[in-house]
Amino acid sequence: MKLLLISLSKNKLKLKHKFLKHFPKGFADKKYIAWERDYKWQAHLKFEELLNRNEFERLLKEHNYREIAYRAVKTESKTNLLFSFEKMALRDAVKSEDGAQLFAKGLYEYIYGEASLEERFNAFAEMLSLLPRKQTRVRTWPLQTVFGFIANPKEFIFLKPRVTQEAAKKYGFEFNYFSKPNWATYKSYLDFVKQIKHDFKLNPRDMIDMQSIIWTMGSEEY
Repeated sequence: MKLLLISLSKNKLKLKHKFLKHFPKGFADKKYIAWERDYKWQAHLKFEELLNRNEFERLLKEHNYREIAYRAVKTESKTNLLFSFEKMALRDAVKSEDGAQLFAKGLYEYIYGEASLEERFNAFAEMLSLLPRKQTRVRTWPLQTVFGFIANPKEFIFLKPRVTQEAAKKYGFEFNYFSKPNWATYKSYLDFVKQIKHDFKLNPRDMIDMQSIIWTMGSEEY
């Protein structure tokens, strides 16, 4: 057991050093901000501009669901967080009035609702499963998590399945992953984030920083 703990400790140290090798000043590093943080933060600012709570509520009162869907899709399109087929699946799903209405109301409750995070997460997952599907399914981990991440990176984190699983494996964290979006997996992911925060002590500002450091752990780009 002692040998296992030592091994895991070395793994964690190696991963921390890997991040700092690429970005010596950590989350304040100019290259880190340019490569990993800035475009995600700019997407957040654009969401705040186009779909802040007051504006979102105004559009809902006007039953302008297509405009809400359009603005959400437009905001995400400025990032590389989703694959092209996921972007297309979302666009197809909200083309109809019914799809746009379902998405708009579900997104509002997910981001601005008063229920617990677990309840909001589950309701949003159910909404995605009900959206019209042309070819590719809409209820995927990236589509489940991208809008919360963009809208409120203090609370939500984006999940890329393969990279996150690889990062957890390298870290020695038992990630409770299932391919279909579910609360147990997301909660496990949040626990992984907490563990990294505790171990690395690099003072992240928000989940953008945490998602970025997990990306450097598991992505072949690094």
